[in-house]
Amino acid sequence: MELTAVYRIAAASVLDGMVGLTSATSGFHATAYTRQLTLNAMRMTLAQIGTRGQRTGAKSGNAKAGYEALTAMYVERVQPYQAMRCEPFASEAEMLAWLARQSGRTRATLVLADARGRQMTSEEFAAWLGARRDSGAQQVVIAIGPADGWTDAARSEAELLLSFGKMTLAHELARLVAAEQIYRACTILAGHPYHAGH
Repeated sequence: MELTAVYRIAAASVLDGMVGLTSATSGFHATAYTRQLTLNAMRMTLAQIGTRGQRTGAKSGNAKAGYEALTAMYVERVQPYQAMRCEPFASEAEMLAWLARQSGRTRATLVLADARGRQMTSEEFAAWLGARRDSGAQQVVIAIGPADGWTDAARSEAELLLSFGKMTLAHELARLVAAEQIYRACTILAGHPYHAGH
């Protein structure tokens, strides 16, 4: 059964534009709509410490601009699956204070990128995100930084310490890796062929 363009427009209105809809000329199956509706119930924030005032997509005159542009591209690609934004913070304390102010039915789920954390395959990470979504989590925050590592206070707030490997990555590169893996996880959960082809 396919939804008509009218139903698709109505669905977009209900979700405040969060669902990425196909054009009126292409097919949009009810199962795909249901899957996207479920994914969009959870918001994601990609946080980075030590970059206050430097949002993703901002122009810069150095090599970091390339990382910023690629990160922005993946954040944009995530939007049809679920709401996602980047949030810069000057310090860990500022991020934790912001986290405490987030209101919702459930407490925000905090993931800290940490070299000593748990390593996952892309499929495992997708399954982890899917489990949070299915358990009713409203917001997942994945945080990169600070340069001198996380304090015990931040670690105690985190549900997951996530490692991208044993090598040290520049913060901008780590954020790009996180953004791509979030997009990859969304496509895995949605049954999109992106993961199989890369």
